[in-house]
Amino acid sequence: MLAAIRGGPIHLTLIDPDKTRGDRAAAVAREAESLGSFGLLLGGSTGITPGAMGEVAATVHRTTRLPVIIFPQGAESLTGEADAILFMSLLNSRNVGHVVRLQARASLAVKSLGIEPISTAYIVVAPGMKVGEVGEADCVPREDPKMACGYALAAQYFGMRMIYLEAGSGAPAPVPADMVRAVKEATHLPVIVGGGIRTEADARAVLDGGADVLVTGTVVEEDGGSALAPILGEVRRRRAR
Repeated sequence: MLAAIRGGPIHLTLIDPDKTRGDRAAAVAREAESLGSFGLLLGGSTGITPGAMGEVAATVHRTTRLPVIIFPQGAESLTGEADAILFMSLLNSRNVGHVVRLQARASLAVKSLGIEPISTAYIVVAPGMKVGEVGEADCVPREDPKMACGYALAAQYFGMRMIYLEAGSGAPAPVPADMVRAVKEATHLPVIVGGGIRTEADARAVLDGGADVLVTGTVVEEDGGSALAPILGEVRRRRAR
């Protein structure tokens, strides 16, 4: 993943195993691969079970050659069928459980399953949507890039490997480009941006801010490849420069 980013921005397709399973998950994975998505993130719902996660991970592994990365809800999201996990700490949560305690409970299972942990600072930006609510986040105001930079730089000093700026699934707009740009300038870590990226224009704005990884999920669930194609087209153009 880090090697790929050195060649320009990449895209990850988010599949929710609670909503998209079986033939539908396989079809989404095939389409994502054909359009040039780098990998598949599995997660996003509050109702995911280990059985559902394992089933979908195995299905998409049989269907494509894309890496399968867990986007965790908690320990119940773990499966040995995945290649890696975004081992995330929700830095702006009011609940210490989301910052470190849930991760402590899951760490031994991650090691036992042999999946690669990718240490990731998860920073929820307003409006935050469901993840902000469930994660008990004090969302970073959209007009306050300095606050986002503070969390991001702290993550770098902690030794984390990636920063994930999240506006929330279904957000009306993505993380502001000036916030992405400020975080990129303040740190040397790759920046993942998710939530609210629905159009080519949204993707262009976030990429103009310097995002290294775009994540889309809602548009895939709702519109499939018709919405994903122009977003990935913008990513490919940036990689070709």
